[in-house]
Amino acid sequence: MSNPDPDAERKARNGRSIAIALGLAAFVIIVFVVTIIRLGGNVASRPF
Repeated sequence: MSNPDPDAERKARNGRSIAIALGLAAFVIIVFVVTIIRLGGNVASRPF
């Protein structure tokens, strides 16, 4: 059993890295949006 082509291995690793980065970015955006929605207008009316 020989190792796969190093270029193919690098491409697969890059693909996984991009997928993880996109997933993480989507998670951060979802958390941000949900936080803004839950806080609603209370942010603007809070005292300083």
